[in-house]
Amino acid sequence: MEKLQEAIEKARASRQAATVLETEMAMGKKPKGGVDEAWAALAAYEPNERKLIRNRIVTYNASQNATAFDIMRTKVILQMRKNNWKRLAITAPNAACGKTTLACNIALGLSRQSDIRAHLFEFDLRRPNMARMLNYRPKNDIRSVLTGNTDFADQAVRVRDNVAISIARQPTSDPTKYMLSQKTEDCLLRLEQQYATDIVIFDMPPLLVSDDARAFLSKVDCVMLVARAEKTTVHEIDVCEREIADQSNMLGVVLNQCRFADGSAGYGYEAY
Repeated sequence: MEKLQEAIEKARASRQAATVLETEMAMGKKPKGGVDEAWAALAAYEPNERKLIRNRIVTYNASQNATAFDIMRTKVILQMRKNNWKRLAITAPNAACGKTTLACNIALGLSRQSDIRAHLFEFDLRRPNMARMLNYRPKNDIRSVLTGNTDFADQAVRVRDNVAISIARQPTSDPTKYMLSQKTEDCLLRLEQQYATDIVIFDMPPLLVSDDARAFLSKVDCVMLVARAEKTTVHEIDVCEREIADQSNMLGVVLNQCRFADGSAGYGYEAY
């Protein structure tokens, strides 16, 4: 029954994408060029690796510090391929759990996998933090892409040749209207087709802070929950797991700031 429902949903999504493209052509908008041309049109982002590392983003190049994130990245890829999933939301019960750091590390780690095309969207629009962490502020805001007022190529940046990142320029007081909007879904479907995207990662707002994440979770295939050791409670994790299960699939729980026997701290990941 679940497989039948999944097939129905994917067929519906394909029809929606086709309808969007047909509508644009009827309005005189010509289809974009090929996939390679679309990627080449994105502005290249050349990070300052020292600044990335200062913000705990360590996966731009292979290293011992990147190993834990690389293992997590590979587990995520294999699990998503196994279930034919494309969209991954990363959220947390509350703020300061490390979800944006995790999202950036997975995305930049994917840039080292040249055969995988990925998009990273900053959807924590009330408290955007990615511009500071990546040391890059776009000239246009992600909201203008979602509403169709700005072309994706004029807002997003490309990491190497296969990862595109769309960052919020400034905070938004009412993000839910973008999360619920059909324009947002049409935009995402169009971009997935235009860029032949394999994995789409959404850095979502904390689940228990507002209704923003709830408004969008039904649009993704799976969700990763980031908890913080000695701050996030078991009850909060249970509440979030139930919320996620109502709308999507639980991919796993990441425990940040967990203490190991040698006294170091890091991420622990449990896949579902």
